Amino acid sequence: MHAFITAGGVPGTDDPLYPYSQGKPKALIEVAGKPMIQWVLDALSGARRVDSVLIVGLEPHPPLSCAKPLHYEPDHGSLLKNLLAGMHRLQALYPEAQHGLHVSADIPAITPEMVDWRIEVAGEDPGDFDYVAVERSVMEARFPAANRSYLRLKDVEVCGGDLNILRLKLTGDVALWERIIEARKSPLRQAALVGYGTLLLILLRRLTLRQAEARVARQLGIRGHVHLSPYAEIAMDVDKPHQLEILRRELAARDGAKA
Repeated sequence: MHAFITAGGVPGTDDPLYPYSQGKPKALIEVAGKPMIQWVLDALSGARRVDSVLIVGLEPHPPLSCAKPLHYEPDHGSLLKNLLAGMHRLQALYPEAQHGLHVSADIPAITPEMVDWRIEVAGEDPGDFDYVAVERSVMEARFPAANRSYLRLKDVEVCGGDLNILRLKLTGDVALWERIIEARKSPLRQAALVGYGTLLLILLRRLTLRQAEARVARQLGIRGHVHLSPYAEIAMDVDKPHQLEILRRELAARDGAKA
């Protein structure tokens, strides 16, 4: 499968990550001796099921390394535009490709094994939108100080992951994508996206994960699936300074163990 990394975005002076980025892209913030995105590229490089990688939102300087064929697409100004540009570019590069693996540049703790698991669990037919989530118990056992937001369902509490598989031709409804992007960090907005009846059922904890999956797919008119990841790293992104420091310690220790 071909992967594309959304790596645009420069923290502004009011962003808590600005002291770390100093006007440079968030993806290039240093984490244990490497740009954050390089850790992601290392994981994709070692994954057996990744065929090529496209970086959306960065220029090919400073040089980044990848063992797979590496392509670049310039920044289009927003996460939504970069997401759609990545899907369009993969279609242009690989017309036979039906799906792409969307990867956020700010999950540096992922490993090749996690990437291969993610692609394998989607199976032969990922549908239109194949989404991954992490249970609260898994996240807090692995990163107890991460302080993530969770969606509470009848049978589970989950947070969203950042390794998702998309049908590349699913780019026509820009308004829908805008709503999805706006809601991605807010569990309640995610619920409102699919109707207030669903929102009420979630607030009352009347929906299971599978019931929510079916309602979302029906409301959005897509074939969608949700998988629970045993790997907290897939949802351990860098939005706040304390999360960055957690991952700096984690990856420095990992490199030390390898040495």
